[in-house]
Amino acid sequence: MTYIYQRENWPHFVWDKADLQPLLAKAEFTRGILLGRMQAIGFKLKNETTLDALSREIIKSSEIEGEILNREQVRSSVARRLNIEFKGQTESSRYVDGVTEMMLDATRNYAHALTRERLFSWHAALFPSGYSGIHKIDVGTFRNDRDGRMQVVSFRKNRETVHFEAPEATDLEKHISVFLKWVNAAPRNIISAAIAHLWFVTLHPFEDGNGRITRAVTEWLLARTDDSEFRFYSLSSRILSDRKEYYAILEKTQCGDLEITAWLKWFTETLQKALEDALTQTEFVLRKSKFWQEHEDIEFSAHQQKVINRLFDGFEGKLTSAKWAKICKCSQDTAGRSITDLIAKGILRREGTGRSTHYSLNME
Repeated sequence: MTYIYQRENWPHFVWDKADLQPLLAKAEFTRGILLGRMQAIGFKLKNETTLDALSREIIKSSEIEGEILNREQVRSSVARRLNIEFKGQTESSRYVDGVTEMMLDATRNYAHALTRERLFSWHAALFPSGYSGIHKIDVGTFRNDRDGRMQVVSFRKNRETVHFEAPEATDLEKHISVFLKWVNAAPRNIISAAIAHLWFVTLHPFEDGNGRITRAVTEWLLARTDDSEFRFYSLSSRILSDRKEYYAILEKTQCGDLEITAWLKWFTETLQKALEDALTQTEFVLRKSKFWQEHEDIEFSAHQQKVINRLFDGFEGKLTSAKWAKICKCSQDTAGRSITDLIAKGILRREGTGRSTHYSLNME
């Protein structure tokens, strides 16, 4: 098997500009609408939107790798670093704080160059204990392949399939030097972000955490493209939704030649979906802000505020009294009384009957 980095002209990628242009134009147009809309709102709402987008990015980027993070811990960790206070903040683990630090450094310090030391600091932040699960790993340095070549493998019915084999560790310094020189001088656009994503994940320079660091590099480049420390969309959320296609197009590209049009099209289409999601999400942010302004004279309990904010922030599924009790760590009777109070105040409305009973915000 000949991999893309073994091709004679690596890393001189080529692509069909005419084939890609309509997708790029559409993504740039949507991105312009989103950034224009966010420029029209105040600093407080920009921060809140960034809190939502970064929290989703951190959670979904980890979930792509099969790691499920506590949502409340992530939001609290991001909020503390953005100096945003909200009721219900909780303590976060060292690992959650590390992932948050990495992503905020990538996006807030987008004007700073990407260096070995910066990559090493991100890797160390991902593994604060020096362990990946129960396995001790080398942290803050490139892999050494002492246990064999770095491979991407899957197992099915006790059969191992090797999908990709990364460059030898002895060649990493050379590869990384070329990558860093290119990425720091690259045009600030979607194509550069897509190429950097493919290039870095192909090098797979660390013993673990390569996917998450690849997506941090991508976020750094997207922040440079937007020329803004505020983040309004989450690419990882969309990659997670299309995870099978993501791994399939990566494998096909890494096992192919230097013609990467298919990869660039997939990346651009995925970014387009993320931007469209963000446009929808900003509507919720604006509606949430308007809601609290219009109801500032109404007294809400801490539990009620928490659940209402969850409903605005993208509540998964339908709100029931059982879910309320679980979110607020209270009895179902207490949840029922809180729900009844909000219905009486015209905040919630009851939908369905019997076991299908659930509640939604009364936006009328």
